[in-house]
Amino acid sequence: MATEPKTFLTPEQYLEIERKAEYKSEYYAGEMFAMAGAQEPHNLITTNVIVSLGLQVRGRACRVYGSDMRVKVSQSGLYTYPDVSAVYGERQLEDTGLDTLLNATLIVEVLSPTTEVRDRGRKFRDYRTIASLRQYVMIASELVEVELYTRDDKGDWVLTLASQPEDVVQLASIDCSLRLTDVYDKTDLLPSAI
Repeated sequence: MATEPKTFLTPEQYLEIERKAEYKSEYYAGEMFAMAGAQEPHNLITTNVIVSLGLQVRGRACRVYGSDMRVKVSQSGLYTYPDVSAVYGERQLEDTGLDTLLNATLIVEVLSPTTEVRDRGRKFRDYRTIASLRQYVMIASELVEVELYTRDDKGDWVLTLASQPEDVVQLASIDCSLRLTDVYDKTDLLPSAI
């Protein structure tokens, strides 16, 4: 039985289709991949992070974006939609579409059962090739746990783990912090006394 050959798309073709689409798709190696929707804990955590960081960067040379800002990983050609991204200093956009960030300083992914393997694996490998990226945060959506990876002066990625409600994650890349009580607010994952 013959199979249909896959259609290879150039990045330009992908962007043309994506900018007209009603739903978001990632792009990698000539193919588009539709993105699935998220459940309530994922959405609450993402919103909590955006609100917390957005308030902290007011009046400073830093921009925080939600999942509608596409990030391009130039080295691998991946176009993706992190849950949260930020850039400290001058932003670099791919073109006049103003929707594709090239120089993310911070990327945050909220993990879910369907995305965790990719977020920890290929995506993180690709993200590490972004020269401007200083920190990568993975936030669990089914338990209280935040993994912060920070690129040190030698280029190595150092892990800091936070799993207690009173923990605070320091985001030196954008001079901000995240309290886990804020990150997990209204998710039913924190003890009721908090």
